[in-house]
Amino acid sequence: MEIVKASLKDVVLINKLAEQVWGPTYKDILSVAQLEYMFGMMYSPKSITEQLEIKGHQFLLIKDETNYYGFASYEINYKPEITKIHKLYVLPQLQGKGVGRLLLAAIEREARNNRNTIITLNVNRFNTALNFYNKTGFIKTGTEDIDIGRGYLMEDYIMEKEMHSI
Repeated sequence: MEIVKASLKDVVLINKLAEQVWGPTYKDILSVAQLEYMFGMMYSPKSITEQLEIKGHQFLLIKDETNYYGFASYEINYKPEITKIHKLYVLPQLQGKGVGRLLLAAIEREARNNRNTIITLNVNRFNTALNFYNKTGFIKTGTEDIDIGRGYLMEDYIMEKEMHSI
C-alpha cells in the first residue's frame, strides 16, 4: 500500500470515499437527517476544497495499484506544536487490517518532521473507532459538545497522543 498527498484534483475522489465510509460508520449513532446534514457540511466537494485551500488541512490517500482504501486529513500546528487529525476513514471492509495504522503513522511522521509534540483529535463518544485510538496510544483528555447547527450536536471525546522522539 502507498500513501499519497491529496490535492485539489482529488476532491471528488475524497468525496466518493467519504460516501462509502460515512453511512456505515455513523448509521447506528446519528439520525438519517443528521447524517445527511453533516455529510453535506463536511464532505461536499465545496467543503473539501475549502478545507484544502482555506483551512490549510492536508489530506492523505491510501491506495494500491488499482484501488483507494481510505483517507485522512490533518493540520500541522493547529495550536503551537500540536497536530490535529480532522478525519481518518478506512473503507469498512478493510477496517482492522492495519490501513488506519498506516495513515496514522504517516501523520505522526509529518507531525515529528514539523516539531509537533502532540497529536489531538475529536471522536464521537459512541464511535467504535475509540478502540482504535486507545490501542494506538491516544488518551481521553476531555469531552466537547459542538453545536453544528439545525439543533445538532457533535458529542465528542477529545483525545491526545504525546509524540516521543524516535
